[in-house]
Formats: sequence, C-alpha cells, structure tokens
Amino acid sequence: MKANKATLGRSLDQPDAALRFYLFHGADEAGSRVLADRLLKGLGAEKFVVAGGAVKSDPALLADEAGAMGLFGDRRAIWVEPAGDEVVAGVEALLGAAAIESPVIALAGALKKTSGLLKLAETHGGALSHVSYPLEGRDAERLITDLGRAEGLRISNGVATRVAGQAANNSAVIASELAKFALYLGASPETPRELDQETIDKLGADTGEGDALRIGDLALDGQLGALADELQRLTPGGSEVVPIVRSLQRRVLQLAPLRARIESGERLDAVVTSMGKALFWKDKALMQRLLSQWSAARLAQLAERVSALERRLMLSPVPGDAALGEELLAIARAARR
Repeated sequence: MKANKATLGRSLDQPDAALRFYLFHGADEAGSRVLADRLLKGLGAEKFVVAGGAVKSDPALLADEAGAMGLFGDRRAIWVEPAGDEVVAGVEALLGAAAIESPVIALAGALKKTSGLLKLAETHGGALSHVSYPLEGRDAERLITDLGRAEGLRISNGVATRVAGQAANNSAVIASELAKFALYLGASPETPRELDQETIDKLGADTGEGDALRIGDLALDGQLGALADELQRLTPGGSEVVPIVRSLQRRVLQLAPLRARIESGERLDAVVTSMGKALFWKDKALMQRLLSQWSAARLAQLAERVSALERRLMLSPVPGDAALGEELLAIARAARR
C-alpha cells in the first residue's frame, strides 16, 4: 500500500508488525535513505544487507533470510539496495511466506509506473511504499522539524530554513547535520534542546570549508603522497580537523546514491552528467574516478566510519589531528585496492 504522507512519520517510528516489506523509491534517493534509516531505528534492528542480484538469482533468498533468527537473537532488518524489478519474485515469496522474523527494506531510484515491484508494494497489504521527491520549501522545513524531533531538537521555522539552505536541501546531509547538532547540545527525545542560530554558527555545514573538501577528496581518490603533504601542513591541534571530517562526510553522502544508480544499470557518464550545475566542471573527472573506485557497499561502510570519527572528535578533550590523519590515510589506502 502507498504510505499516507500525514502518518508516514508514525509508520516509521512505530512500525506495524504486520508489514513485511518496505519500498522507498523516487528521484530523491538521499531522502529515501534517510527514511529507511529512520525506519531501521524505529524497528530497533541491525541492517543485514542482501544484494539485489543475489535475490534475482535465488528468489527464495529474501524469505529465507527474513525467516531466520539473528545469530545472537538480535533483531535484524533485511536491506536491499539498489532494488528493481529483478527482485519481484523474491518479494512475492517473502509476502507469501508462512511467517517471518525480519522485515525487508528495499531502496530504489526512480521507478516507472509500470514497474512490477512498485505495483506489488502499492497493492499488497503486507507492504508499504513511499516515493521521495526532491525537497523544496515547506517540505524541507517539515522534514527538518520531524527529524529534529526524533533527535530531541526543537526547531523553529527560521532555523529549519537555514539548515535546509546550508545542506542544499540534501536529505542525507540534513539528517547528518541534525545528528551532529543533537550530539553537541546533548539532546535526546527524553531531554529535548532548542537548536539555536549560535549552534549553527559554530557547527553548520558551511562553516570552515577552506581546503577541507580537497583533503577529503585526496583520501577518497587514493592519492597518498599528496594527502600526506596536505596533512603535514595542518596546524597541530588546529581548527581544521572537524571541517575536514564534515566535508568528507558530505562527499560520501553525495556519492552513495549516485553509485547505487550505476549498480542498478545506469552508465557512469550519464550519472555524472545528471548532476548538472551541482558539479563544478573541473571536478567531473574526479567524480568519475570516485564513482568507479567506491562501490555502494563500501561507501555505506565508509559513511558509518566517518560519522563515528566525527563523534569521537567532538567528544574528545584533546586535539584530533592525529586520529584524522590516520583515518584519511587508511581511506586512501583502501581506495587504491
């Protein structure tokens, strides 16, 4: 069935146990991922990734994995990304199974109205489908307010507008920024805090860019020599560390949905060209290299590592330039493999 826009938040935060399959699709792939992550949190489950190609080869795989208990009795959610019509038979088997232990979450890009996967998700009572459109105006503010509430942040309309502008209405960046603000303010749903302009001045997405993006790109591109040179130029204990981490995080969040489109069958050149004015022409070759070097699965792992690093740096009382350097060099070595 189609998700009800008015009750979508409740459906994600308090999932219906009768639902076995969730499909997030649409042009705003970052937005779909934010919603899927929110559902994962609502389920209190760990992500268990299954490739769409594996489901195509073995349609019984989804039902088997969804019916299996976690190794230590922990709750799981089966995560399929990217998903398309190749998984229809697997989803049909899942929805027809006698019983399951874990729901399945599938992320797709834009689907045609004739898509078999879309029709199945929209018409079956055990499935929920939601389409994500690029954020604009009030939609962005509404998302920020909802996500902020889940993080324990009270956000006024003016502050929500500023957060949306700094994040260029990118849902994944917005979610990352709000999590960062909540961590800094010590906010939680049990102990809510007001997100004010002063906090955004200190930590916002457009704070302290400088050469931060270039240093992160050198790591992602595997340019060990140039990266080592840049790291030596950093001021020991200086203020560049957190902006570099945030720039790296935003680049990874930018790459992830693009790489998912490539793995679903789109050509690399077409994906890069579709970025239009969002990509500076001098960065086209770099973007092509990064999308060739990093798979969707590796980008997902990298996003988690970078987020963990940012949390450590923000909570540490000592300068984090050594920890940053070690992580960036590790990323550069991984890019060369």
